[in-house]
Amino acid sequence: MKKNADFAVVPAIARDVFQGAACRATRAPRASALAVVLGALGALSASALACADQSSNAWVTSWATTLQQIPQRDALPALYRAPNVAGRTVRQIVYPTLGGKVARIHVSNLYGRTPLVIEAMAIAPSAGGSAASEAGSVKVTFGGKASVSVPPGAGLDSDPVQIDVKAGAPYAISSYMGDAQTMVAWHRVASQVNYVSRPGNHVSGPSIGAYTQRFTQYAWVTGLAVEAPGAATVAAIGDSITDGMRSSLNLNRRWPDALARRLAQSPHADTAVIDLGISGNRLLSDSPCYGEALEKRFARDALGHAGVKTVVMLIGINDINFQAMPARAGLDCDFPHTHVDAKDLIGGYQRVIAQAHARGVRILGATITPASLPADREAIRTAVNQWIRTSGAFDGVVDFDAALRDPAEPTRLRAIYDSGDHIHPSDEGYLVMANAVPLALLGSKR
Repeated sequence: MKKNADFAVVPAIARDVFQGAACRATRAPRASALAVVLGALGALSASALACADQSSNAWVTSWATTLQQIPQRDALPALYRAPNVAGRTVRQIVYPTLGGKVARIHVSNLYGRTPLVIEAMAIAPSAGGSAASEAGSVKVTFGGKASVSVPPGAGLDSDPVQIDVKAGAPYAISSYMGDAQTMVAWHRVASQVNYVSRPGNHVSGPSIGAYTQRFTQYAWVTGLAVEAPGAATVAAIGDSITDGMRSSLNLNRRWPDALARRLAQSPHADTAVIDLGISGNRLLSDSPCYGEALEKRFARDALGHAGVKTVVMLIGINDINFQAMPARAGLDCDFPHTHVDAKDLIGGYQRVIAQAHARGVRILGATITPASLPADREAIRTAVNQWIRTSGAFDGVVDFDAALRDPAEPTRLRAIYDSGDHIHPSDEGYLVMANAVPLALLGSKR
């Protein structure tokens, strides 16, 4: 590990970003005092720092993603092989959904087995592709230091940086990684091209020539927040349909993207939308490839983000489907093939609802969309949707099923809304989903 005066080390007792239970029990100085706190109290936990930021009404998460562990085994399929980032600069393109003049970046070493070492970081307006605005580039520090080492399992917010963040505009976040850094966690389906440079520090370089490798995941950078007093964030959480699987690359055609654009033109223009979907994710079961079960990751991935007042949850189709998938030799991403019925899914929903309500957050239940299922699995989907619509357990209902289904054959997606696999919507389908969200239910506490 690099040791010099410009190196900030996050205490090993830190846990990953925004631990809900710890935040209810602990309060710490505001983020503006972060450098002083780290300098004077080196043992203060990162979870307490995250709690401090949560308690401030000024910060609102404007863009976010979620991490999943990369399978660690020999002979991985090509789509699960991470790029070489050691001693290189990783440039990731993000699109904030709410503007501001001051921002901070969250980095996470969730699932890490060794420290996450970032030698330097900068944020700048994107100039297209891997290019970034040199004039607009702003250095990012952690506790006043240019470099940071984040222990396994921990996460940390950067110091606030002065930058004009515009909603819907692309920003390049560039991280020069330690010379032994590996990538063990990512958000696999980013629907966004990101970049890895040739060896060296290229965080402030505008030239696209330095960035020789492309990848379509996000890593380490899991949030961008802005100072926006009185604003709020809507957290969209779920599986591949929230993640935007099969939507157009680099065009932000996921339904949460379309919802953000709709909100920007409405009386709710001070509301951000963050996408916390993970392709393949399930409500009740973990996966070797598709992340922790949603009910387990919910507090960390949704409730912890600054400014979240409302959650829209769409989950369950993979629980229904994966139980029927055949076991595979080698990497079986659908494992465990857990048997579930409507009662099991309803119980999971109720536990997630309880988590949201304990934090004073409104949660909207989204009906499971048509997927051309066999009769036995379709019966589960139908029963679950009936409960979502009629039970009153959620604070409101978003009827994605009604928005997307073929009127002539309700078990199927309408053809114009079908991306071609009969499960994932097309760009047009994702837009229809965004338009089905009742805006009156967003942006306020219960």
